[in-house]
Amino acid sequence: MPHLSVVVPAYNEEQRLPRTLARLHEYYEAQDYEYDVIVVSDGSKDRTAQIVNDFAKDHPRFRMIDYSPNRGKGFAVRTGIMAATGEYILFCDADLATPQEETEKLLPHMKAAEIAIGSRPLRESQLEKHQPLYREMFSRMSNKLIQLLAVRGIKDTQCGFKMFHRNVAHDIFSRCKLNEFGFDFECLMIARDLGYRIDEVPIRWLDQEGSKVVLMRDGPRALRDLVKIRMAGKKRRLSKRED
Repeated sequence: MPHLSVVVPAYNEEQRLPRTLARLHEYYEAQDYEYDVIVVSDGSKDRTAQIVNDFAKDHPRFRMIDYSPNRGKGFAVRTGIMAATGEYILFCDADLATPQEETEKLLPHMKAAEIAIGSRPLRESQLEKHQPLYREMFSRMSNKLIQLLAVRGIKDTQCGFKMFHRNVAHDIFSRCKLNEFGFDFECLMIARDLGYRIDEVPIRWLDQEGSKVVLMRDGPRALRDLVKIRMAGKKRRLSKRED
């Protein structure tokens, strides 16, 4: 059976992490494959690192990567993925908006595809709790623009539930350069440039309060980054990061 590494980026998540860590442990311990969990504290200023380290003392499949200062979700995900050793690598959000059971929907796609991503707009997806209307409308408009400029045909680039073959993930993220929320479409754009197959998979999803995305701040940044990597051209997108 495959070995799955689960990467969880976290920034000031002391309120959510106790429940999240317990759920991850409960779910994956019940599966018939090996797993490990890497939580990446992205310069957290609260008890995020302490909570994870305390949990890891009694749960050796869990470990912590902690650094400072805050660098952005893209940097955190990239750091965790490059440190992961599982045959497959899944990254998911600390709020578990996509329930962990959805892992089993992505795993079968690893036989034919190099990447499987959770997708909320698909007809078979179950959105059990929607975002506020203004956020949902912004998300739809953003996805249309991303499809136009970056990854045609992919209906949801921003869902925080993506699985990769390890060698594919390392190949892609060694080239990723965006540190903020634009990293999602950047990694998929690079995957397309490299010829990897991406399967979109319908999932269950429940909106969670406390999102770290601030639309008036992060929306313009993501748009700037989208235009920047589109204009960079394939050759520059595929160049390895200097670090």
